[in-house]
Amino acid sequence: MRIKFFLFSIVFFLCGVLNAQILKAPEKKEGDGPWTQLIIRGVTLINGTGAPPIGPVDIVVEKNRIKQVSVVGSPGVAIDAKRRPRLAEGGKELNCEGMYLLPGFIDMHGHIGGMEQGTPAEYVFKLWMAHGITTIRDPSAGNGLEWVLDQKKLSAENKITAPRIFAYTSFGQGSKETISTPEQAVEWVRENAKKGADGIKFFGAAPSIMKAALEENKKLGLRSACHHAQMDVARWNVLNSARAGLTTMEHWYGLPEALFDDKTIQNYPLNYNYANEQNRFEEAGKLWKQAAKPYSDHWNKVMNELLALDFTLDPTFNIYEANRDLMRARRAEWHEDYTLPSLWKFYEPSRVSHGSYWHSWGTEQEINWKENYRLWMTFINEYKNRGGRVTVGTDAGFIYELYGFSYPREMELLREAGFHPLEVIRSATLYGAQALGMEKEIGSVEVGKLADFVIVDANPLENLQLLYGTGAIFMNDENEVIRKGGVKYTIKDGIIYDAKKLLADVKKIVDDEKKKAGWKLVQPGMK
Repeated sequence: MRIKFFLFSIVFFLCGVLNAQILKAPEKKEGDGPWTQLIIRGVTLINGTGAPPIGPVDIVVEKNRIKQVSVVGSPGVAIDAKRRPRLAEGGKELNCEGMYLLPGFIDMHGHIGGMEQGTPAEYVFKLWMAHGITTIRDPSAGNGLEWVLDQKKLSAENKITAPRIFAYTSFGQGSKETISTPEQAVEWVRENAKKGADGIKFFGAAPSIMKAALEENKKLGLRSACHHAQMDVARWNVLNSARAGLTTMEHWYGLPEALFDDKTIQNYPLNYNYANEQNRFEEAGKLWKQAAKPYSDHWNKVMNELLALDFTLDPTFNIYEANRDLMRARRAEWHEDYTLPSLWKFYEPSRVSHGSYWHSWGTEQEINWKENYRLWMTFINEYKNRGGRVTVGTDAGFIYELYGFSYPREMELLREAGFHPLEVIRSATLYGAQALGMEKEIGSVEVGKLADFVIVDANPLENLQLLYGTGAIFMNDENEVIRKGGVKYTIKDGIIYDAKKLLADVKKIVDDEKKKAGWKLVQPGMK
């Protein structure tokens, strides 16, 4: 398959079946429930639709479906017990007075670890669940489709502690020969659907092959994502994909190229080599400046066509943030307790590990990337303002971004781009569900939907950092410096998980690995 010629960036995911067995999550030991009836009492609700908070409310769940959402009082006034839904025999009450409840978060770009990073599924799943992530889309099914579908089934049956999983196979994965004709592309797409994949992740190919594959995938009712990698973007950008039926784009590759108005190819240095990631990412930091100016005729034309196609943007701002501030990303406070030694090693400067391109990275590169972000964020924010769908995805496990913790960071970056906090929450919940075709089941707290919730003991709209597992720094009335926040409960399929206990489990996994390896943190280049 053509993808093999340039997809060194995901080779680390393509583990053999024997190795993949090591990564599988163990049988679930965590969680309280499910219950025939669950009533969450006295919580303030942020329902994910864009509506403002309301509370206190009681939320009644029966057999994993939201049965009732009842306003039971007014802020600052004692709740009248007569207004409250009655608890059925054998039911469970969860007192959440003073807390905030949101729909379960959806990570639209969540790789389930890999052997190269040394990240077992339990580690990744618990980091996600500890941050309120109840649904993920795995864009490439990098541990193999059969492996991902197995974990998806076990998660759906709640036999493992994990978010629900949507498996998007990397285009061409498992093909016995290079896909070189439209007919072969169509046949592969049909076989992929028969195997049970939820969609396809593309990286680019010859135009006739991309068109045939996307159109067939759309006919079959499956969804799709694409990272428009540079090796094919000059002949097939995001507009080509969207017209052929692509439903979401990853990152931003392919978008500036569609916005070129004075060139057709990125202004590569003549000694550029795509296989040299220092080259690749340094020049990518100059790409948005080569696109049409914000709000110009061509800029507007591209945006309006994508809007008309009901196209979804999944920017993953966080995964490139080290490019504009490497020290911040490398020294994030959660790394010391929650990042595995194998991940630390994977992140270090390397000519082999994907995303570890710090061969010579400094002020000039970071300044370029700051401007890159400004222009990129301008497009994303305006797309949202004109009614476009923007979702939250992380692509964690690379470039100093840690599973779970990267999710609130992505939310903060949407806020930086200009999103109101309620718009950020909607992107993290309802818009993710819409992009997956699951808006009737998940994505908002409404009667009839599944019982996926995030419960926090402080208002995340006031400070999105309250959603980090490490919480946010706060000085109380006694002049003590404390931590507030961190998800308290993650509820998936009506089962209550203690999010802080899940995080403690992750810390133990990391501590055990450090002890076994005799590992201590040494920053790159220091002794």
